[in-house]
Amino acid sequence: MPYYRSVGEVPRKRHTQFRQPDGSLYAEELMGQEGFSSDSSLLYHRHLPTAIVAAEEFSPPAVTRAPNLPLKPRHLRTHKLDTAGADPVLGRQYLLANDDVRIAYAVADRPSPLYRSAIGDECLYVEAGDLRVESTFGVLEVTAGDYVIIPTSVVHRLVPTGDGPVRLLAFEATGHVGPPKRYLSVRGQFLEHSPYCERDVRGPGEPLLVDGEDVEVLVRHRSRASGPGGSGTAWTRFVYANHPFDVVGWDGHLYPWAFSIHDFEPITGRVHQPPPVHQTFQGPNFVICSFVPRKVDYHPQAIPVPYNHHNVDSDEMMFYTGGNYEARRGSGIEQGSISLHPAGFTHGPQPGAVERAIGADFFDELAVMIDTFRPLDLCDAGLACEDPGYAWTWSGRTAR
Repeated sequence: MPYYRSVGEVPRKRHTQFRQPDGSLYAEELMGQEGFSSDSSLLYHRHLPTAIVAAEEFSPPAVTRAPNLPLKPRHLRTHKLDTAGADPVLGRQYLLANDDVRIAYAVADRPSPLYRSAIGDECLYVEAGDLRVESTFGVLEVTAGDYVIIPTSVVHRLVPTGDGPVRLLAFEATGHVGPPKRYLSVRGQFLEHSPYCERDVRGPGEPLLVDGEDVEVLVRHRSRASGPGGSGTAWTRFVYANHPFDVVGWDGHLYPWAFSIHDFEPITGRVHQPPPVHQTFQGPNFVICSFVPRKVDYHPQAIPVPYNHHNVDSDEMMFYTGGNYEARRGSGIEQGSISLHPAGFTHGPQPGAVERAIGADFFDELAVMIDTFRPLDLCDAGLACEDPGYAWTWSGRTAR
């Protein structure tokens, strides 16, 4: 993250003696990105974070991918994937994937195992419910509308806390996810034209100390093997001598953080603004955007809904998570829908939407979009919840 935090107890100087009440040294751990040349944090453990007593290969639920053939737009109805007895990590149902990011949906009513992804950062969007994110950095309480960024290799556990299950969309990256660089100064401060800022960002506020011995942690990591976890990845179950949640303090710029989509301040104009004004995060070969309730175009002859567009370099996936999407009326889009408009296909408003939108001054809509710069494959769960008639809704005909 682009600003500094200090939580719990830390010594005045880095890499100096910091002793526990019994006189022994706390174990200092540097967690950093891009070798030693980017954001990092220093954590102080009561026990050695390196002490493992066992390791074995772990086989997660299988994930298969198939290309989008024949090439066509897709509509996935995630609410048809409701399951009972799932957790927010191993219960993820994979919808779409490429070699940069995997996109999954989960309906979870029980805690996940301790887990860390050594592949890349994860961005979670909470569609509904309440969730506690426990990690070596402390606790984040999140709710509907929150994004959560969990940096690479942070040990964490996701715990549903509300009366009902939590629904979340997970973006599993193969690199780092953060605010767009154009919103940040050279020193990492949010600039005045950014649609959100440091005041909107929440991080852990105090240490989370848990005692325990012989504690299991599932790790997804890079591998030359091609297994059920996806090409080039594998999973290992480590047993740690002591519980990883033993950090008495930490400081730095790297930690899990949350941001509410409701704190995103939309950028509007006299005529229709292109999707980059909605950008919220960037990742390796993809961007994530937030579409929120907003005043719309105020030119006297403005057409508020999007023009037909053909993004020749990217696939566009939109997750509809609230409000009313006027441009999609008649297409079957509903709460929890995902549309996929691939590169190579021109898409835009449904028939009649342009005329209906003229004169509108406000759109009440909520959606999360990801544009990927490599094509997205379809996974089993995505195919299982597909609306097969969606591609023909612009023509009003059925499949030939």
